[in-house]
Amino acid sequence: MSVVVLGVGMHPWGKWGRPFLEYGVAAARAALRDAGVAWTDVEFVVGADTIRNGYPGFVAGASYAQALGWSGARIASCYAACASGAQAVDIARTRILAGLCDVALVVGADSTPKGFFKPVGGDRPDDPDWLRFRLLGATNPAYFALYARRRMAVHGSTPADFAAVKVKNSRAGSLNPMARYRKPVTAEEVLASPLVADPLRLMDICATSDGGAAVILASESYARRRGLRAPVRLAAVSTVTPTFPSTILELPNFATDSCAAAPAPDRPFRAAIAHAAYEEAGVGPEDVSLAEVYDLSTALELDWMEDVGLCPPGEAAKLLHDGETGLGGRIPVNPSGGLASFGEAIPAQAIAQLCELTVQLRGEAGDRQVPAARVGLAANQGLFGHGSALIVTT
Repeated sequence: MSVVVLGVGMHPWGKWGRPFLEYGVAAARAALRDAGVAWTDVEFVVGADTIRNGYPGFVAGASYAQALGWSGARIASCYAACASGAQAVDIARTRILAGLCDVALVVGADSTPKGFFKPVGGDRPDDPDWLRFRLLGATNPAYFALYARRRMAVHGSTPADFAAVKVKNSRAGSLNPMARYRKPVTAEEVLASPLVADPLRLMDICATSDGGAAVILASESYARRRGLRAPVRLAAVSTVTPTFPSTILELPNFATDSCAAAPAPDRPFRAAIAHAAYEEAGVGPEDVSLAEVYDLSTALELDWMEDVGLCPPGEAAKLLHDGETGLGGRIPVNPSGGLASFGEAIPAQAIAQLCELTVQLRGEAGDRQVPAARVGLAANQGLFGHGSALIVTT
């Protein structure tokens, strides 16, 4: 049995200041229309939770089901930080593969406060996220900067390389009606933007955003029975965790020296996320037509390109400057515009990536279209060791 993506939908991302349910319901209804199925046809609803929007956000599956109109559908809710959307997709896909339902709706949406994300729940000295902020002063931009400095030291990358990522993604985002930032920028503008955490400047770091995304998944047999359009197949979902003694941040582990006591795993965590998906789908990096990767910062996009196997370590900047990862290039990376153009709406991120891959493989991406797209990869990672990678095929 195969699981297919019947429909996709999004609410435009921005800073709208409205309840997250509004964004999620709008995305869900768009996905239902796109799939050509009715809400009452949906047998299972999975909500990717938002933890900054009160109790309804913690029980997102039920919140969306109620907002769309109680129909008797079964529900689930899940939270896995930035991997929440992929976990939600995996739950729905697993239920379909088990033969327990034919049609599932997966929704994620967020309404975010101004500024960077803070730990939730007040003072929590048992929470590694809280400790990172309070003891190390390592807010998200600070540890993005640590990654960037590491890349500069190991591979010789420069702030100009990072700026080129933003330029590429802003061009793609300018063509995406769902993106928050729709204006192309120049390298000079990036390099002149305020310094946030050396070497990263304001335009190197993604914003926090409001937005929503949804997909309708179904069994392939259901799609055939209904005579629906040729579907995009969800070939793999990877939600792997790190392998001891690898650390989640892939920086020195502040809590243990286990890396000195045991040999490192064959692949670091980010690489393992993608390669588990390749193995499940029966494809390799050489088969990928386009990739949506986790550009929390411009420097991180370069790291992810190497981690998912699009090029050897240290060669991402060359691929970028040669035009290979831009629209019209050999292997476009973040043709949606990426987080550089959208910002973070945490529960919706992986689902939005799946929306972009689906539209591209259908040949419906308009001016962003990747010619003859056949295999799409999406990859990101959630805090505390949540892997997140999806592969779709025609």
